[in-house]
Amino acid sequence: MDILDKLKILADAAKYDVSCSSSGSERKNKAGGIGNAAVSGICHSWSDDGRCISLLKILMTNYCVYDCAYCVNRVSNSIPRAAFTPKEIAELTINFYRRNYIEGLFLSAAIMKNPNHTMELLLKTVTLLRENYNFNGYIHVKAIPGADGRLIEATGEVVDRMSVNIELPSDEGLKLLAPEKKKEALIKPMGLIDRQIIQRKEERRIFRNAPSFVPAGQSTQLIVGATQDHDYRILKLSEGLYNRFHLKRVYYSAYVPIVNHPNLPSITNPPTLREHRLYQADWLLRFYGFDADELLDEAQPNFDQLLDPKCDWALRNMKLFPVEVNKAEYETLLRVPGIGVKSALRIITARKMAPITYDGLKKIGVVLKRAKYFITCQGKYYSDVGFREKLIRLSLTEKPLKEPTETNEIQLSFLTMPAIRENVNSIITGEL
Repeated sequence: MDILDKLKILADAAKYDVSCSSSGSERKNKAGGIGNAAVSGICHSWSDDGRCISLLKILMTNYCVYDCAYCVNRVSNSIPRAAFTPKEIAELTINFYRRNYIEGLFLSAAIMKNPNHTMELLLKTVTLLRENYNFNGYIHVKAIPGADGRLIEATGEVVDRMSVNIELPSDEGLKLLAPEKKKEALIKPMGLIDRQIIQRKEERRIFRNAPSFVPAGQSTQLIVGATQDHDYRILKLSEGLYNRFHLKRVYYSAYVPIVNHPNLPSITNPPTLREHRLYQADWLLRFYGFDADELLDEAQPNFDQLLDPKCDWALRNMKLFPVEVNKAEYETLLRVPGIGVKSALRIITARKMAPITYDGLKKIGVVLKRAKYFITCQGKYYSDVGFREKLIRLSLTEKPLKEPTETNEIQLSFLTMPAIRENVNSIITGEL
């Protein structure tokens, strides 16, 4: 098969994997080498759906021995198949880099023959790039669950980031849709990678030239909507992965209904709004000091579709508000809807010079359309509906397009829902 035909097939097959992060590496160039992976990562460009397109993002092969019901590459699916050789991938990467098409490589693979065989091919590819082609750019590779730990360790010594995709958030989901995969096989390589990262960091404190191991850390992906798992269960799993394995990111991928199977949900569109809410909640876990149990519980296992998780939490904890922005601690300010990490730090800094005014908050970067309901400024409360939970909730959610009927039903427009019309900068930076 022509290499361009392979590229078309295997680049398209890789689009369902969203865990293609590309930052945090300190890998330095060497004499005669090409490429560079800086601390800030590579420069990103974005497609219309928000996915990173600056990496050469491909599968090594879409031949797979597994039959996961949700996967387009499952063995029972009738699709065009292809496989790159390690040399072909290395040459593609170098040629694309020299033409300034890409600045790094994201390489994954379906399970061809068995996990060890697949991991050996991935290791051969990245070793070829580093040693034969002197490529020092960013490389992200998938660790194949079930592969020998020595292969994973050897790969981690030459790449910048590794990821192990859990995909389904529960044992029940695995048994239902991917019975050939086991939870233990998915968790084991995560633990191995985490231990090696910690060990190598300790070695580098003693020996400056000690080799690094996956310097940009590890990540994973969870599919949202393919099983009956609630948001609460997904978020608790993410929290556990962050705490136990020190993951850099958990990525959430709305289930795309590309295959028909009796165990899969009958939907026509991916649950992208649900994916968006999980990303917002994930940001709260990592940067805002929230716990999963604060955001959801068994009584409320799913996020509100009309409100972001931070606003919803604030409305359920009105006893903690309003807070005075000129006196509140940093941790308290972080919990105010409309105040992000950067704006909270700016408030702390600015009020040392002089009291902050309400107009000054907007210049600092506070989103007052949300924050005004939960703060006072110099003792004054600026809400136009008073400090009443129901009225605040109504103000933060969609207004009816027509007068309510006798049954008090309100018709909402999806295209004008708050989550859709939120400031684009908020979506990119995570400021909530």
